[in-house]
Amino acid sequence: MKSSIAGPPAAVLRAFEVTEAPVALAGGKGGTWRAGELILKPVEFAAESNWRSEVLTALPESDDFRVARPVRALDGTWMVEGWEASQFVAGAEDVSRLDDVLRAGIAFHAAIADLARPTFLDDRDDPWSFGDRVAWEEVPLRAGSTGEELLRPLIRARRPVELASQAVHGDLPGNVLFADGMPPAIIDWPLYWRPPSWASAVAVVDALCWYDAAPGLVLRWSHLPGWGQMLVRALIYRIVTDEAVFGSAGWTSGHADAYKPAIDAAVRCAEREAEGVE
Repeated sequence: MKSSIAGPPAAVLRAFEVTEAPVALAGGKGGTWRAGELILKPVEFAAESNWRSEVLTALPESDDFRVARPVRALDGTWMVEGWEASQFVAGAEDVSRLDDVLRAGIAFHAAIADLARPTFLDDRDDPWSFGDRVAWEEVPLRAGSTGEELLRPLIRARRPVELASQAVHGDLPGNVLFADGMPPAIIDWPLYWRPPSWASAVAVVDALCWYDAAPGLVLRWSHLPGWGQMLVRALIYRIVTDEAVFGSAGWTSGHADAYKPAIDAAVRCAEREAEGVE
């Protein structure tokens, strides 16, 4: 797959002591490159990249998951001309292994549970942050006709929740890599400050909508705190983000229809939860 972003410039390669020709990798936003045992990609939000690099560098090794350790440039910084680097980790994504993805995510979240909330989250301004804030009623909803139709039952089903928030990984399914004989590797960490069960719910609704997961996946993880409300908020987050990225004219019937079974499942789960039904 050809990258949509030009490869790292020569100054970046020198700064990270790259000696092999970079090769574009598939997936993500089309800007990730591998050079030997190093992964290089453009920085999207400098404050978040610096914070994440410090956290992952200090994170102890675990038997339950691996992480892609950040790599400093020769001058000791984490970024050079808008690029960052990390160690290559072996493995491949496998979205059919969602239960294993969720277990890896839960272990990762337990390991980072004591982190303080970084203030830069208040300044991050992108479609994903907007969708997240709408889902948690921190900013007003703006949606086009298709988005409004999909969101209507979710908004009706949304109820207040009292769950503690912490740093979480907001996009697990395609960012957990599996390799024989090794713990799952967690990569490309988009940071959110939400309950850990919300991060699991995002992974589950993504699996239902895009990865052909069976409906039983929802029930298998219904023991997680506030599960019905987390599913509702996960879907609001994804739908509002899609609307912000593509606009109302960007919806196709297939894209909208992919959400409907997950919406039905989330609303049923939230209703049962409200009634106190296990």
